[in-house]
Amino acid sequence: MNKSKKIIGIDLGTGFSCVSVMENGQPKVIFNSEGKATTPSVVSFAKDEIKVGQAALRQQVMYPKETVSFIKRFMGEKYDDVLDEISRVQYKVVKGKNGLPCVDINGKLYTPQEISAMILQKMKKTAEDYLGMEVTDAVITCPAYYGDDARTAVKNAGEIAGLNVRRIIAEPTAALLAADLNKTEGKYMVVDYGGATLDFSVADVMAGEDSVIEILASSGDVYCGGSDIDKIVTEWIVKEFNGEHPGFDLMSDTMAVSRVREAAEKAKIELSGVTSSTISLPYITADATGPKHLETTLSRAKFNELTADLVEATMGPVRQAMSDSGLNASQIDKVLMVGGSSRIPAVNDAIKNFLGKEPFKGINPDECVAVGAAIQG
Repeated sequence: MNKSKKIIGIDLGTGFSCVSVMENGQPKVIFNSEGKATTPSVVSFAKDEIKVGQAALRQQVMYPKETVSFIKRFMGEKYDDVLDEISRVQYKVVKGKNGLPCVDINGKLYTPQEISAMILQKMKKTAEDYLGMEVTDAVITCPAYYGDDARTAVKNAGEIAGLNVRRIIAEPTAALLAADLNKTEGKYMVVDYGGATLDFSVADVMAGEDSVIEILASSGDVYCGGSDIDKIVTEWIVKEFNGEHPGFDLMSDTMAVSRVREAAEKAKIELSGVTSSTISLPYITADATGPKHLETTLSRAKFNELTADLVEATMGPVRQAMSDSGLNASQIDKVLMVGGSSRIPAVNDAIKNFLGKEPFKGINPDECVAVGAAIQG
């Protein structure tokens, strides 16, 4: 395979990752082998076989101890500093060499960089399959709040994956590049609400021959994302089913819960565009009287009620980022919404009401960070 001179841009996300490349002067998001723009940042070691992405995600319910997700939360950290994070994951994390939090899979230890490298290798292969040649160079994104240790960990992960990491750039910087706002002087709020985390950044763009993007402040919540919303909806669906079928506890059936979670995510996505979503899961379980089917309708109003506390919780980091930036709402010129969960109407309304501005709609929230990385490359 010939080597490509192209530099790919990779959004290494906590929940999902994405890869992009420049073609004929324009950024192009590369779809993975499942035909999707984003790939779950999940690695499974079940049955002594390493799987990455959607195939790994499918293993998570049956093999929770052998399936690794949200590894990005451990990047650049010491074991003793992430005990709370460790208590939240189902796989085993132990103190490794140099005090690093390492994933223990049947006695074999993997550093966060090594797990992240497997995800990056998946993105590298996705690009190579599309381009028809080997890719060696990449720009990789990271949160704005990452310090030197975490940035170095991302760079090391890239090198383990066989990439020459040209640059590590902040996710809000990449989003601004994707929106072409690096050429327009102003102050911008970037709301990054992804599958697993929530980040708010306030940026100052100084346009000119060599435009400069300065991140004035960042705040967020590493435990607030689309997966938390899915969990709330899943619990509601299960409660509805259990209420109609006394004596059943759907949560005790791992295969049934897996199907409900998929349906919950689908309903969440649908409700960004419609006012109600029908959830239909035939043959969800069975007893001596025969099979049981799950069918219910979730309205956007009910969805908003279920997630109201979570949406309100997102506003704390917004206020913090604004306070740390020294700016007031009237000084923000534009609001960029990044990440799949930023599509949720209630989230948009909360941001709009706080800042008094309609969020900018000119970018794809799932893809823009990877696009910005490719542009930087």
